[in-house]
Amino acid sequence: MSPTPKSEPDSLELIHRLLGELHLTSLARGLSALLDQAQKDAPGYTEFLRRALEIEQAARIERKIQRRIRWSKLGPYVDLNEFDFSARPELSANAVKDFLTCRFVEEKRNIILVGRPSTGKTTVARAIGHAACRRLHHVYYASMGEMLEALHASRADHTYRKVFRRVTKPSLLIVDDAGFSNLNLDHATDLFRVVNARYRKASTIVISNLPFKKWAELMPSEPQAVAIVDRLIDDASILRFSGKPFRNPRDIQGAPLPDEEPEVQLAEGQPVS
Repeated sequence: MSPTPKSEPDSLELIHRLLGELHLTSLARGLSALLDQAQKDAPGYTEFLRRALEIEQAARIERKIQRRIRWSKLGPYVDLNEFDFSARPELSANAVKDFLTCRFVEEKRNIILVGRPSTGKTTVARAIGHAACRRLHHVYYASMGEMLEALHASRADHTYRKVFRRVTKPSLLIVDDAGFSNLNLDHATDLFRVVNARYRKASTIVISNLPFKKWAELMPSEPQAVAIVDRLIDDASILRFSGKPFRNPRDIQGAPLPDEEPEVQLAEGQPVS
């Protein structure tokens, strides 16, 4: 009796093997669904090939976006459609959402978000940052304190140039809690170097509870503060966040204190003198 011939792999198995060797893994995963749809639509060869390549292209772009988001340190996705613009009636929702197009990044302009704590500044900035990542811009988010401490510490282990590039090379740098505390001479000098290196070369979003006119109080040198602020606001868009804070206490016990914030008294319906 003659030996039974080995069965040859079918065409679909061969295609999957080829896709694996070519590292077209997303197309391999979506091939069955694509073939099922093709049996219904009966597309031409060119149309079928276009659909197949688009599956792989879309997956590769999404992986690139996810890498951008992880590197950015932005945290979970933020959607401005859930932001309560009615609490900020003087802030145009359309104007803010227009920044999601990221034209300002392409134009290398800055955005300054200023206002009292808990008014939504960081939420808006993070949403813009995520939009920039999805447009494949390099984004990096850090508080001003973290950024300046990292630069200061990097001098000790001789990694200053690496850390400096991390905050100056991204298409969009988001600096939170700006003006939150006084800066010593080294910190102020590093801040000036970062701002100056990015000036007219890349976009920066600055989030601050403090008006720029008070930044001179935070720095050892008023001319240095002026030089930093002038570069940040040049051709920038400034968003002012006013109104009551989003965060409120669950309950308040006792009489109001003489110097208590008005928002705390209003949260309990108490009169403000």
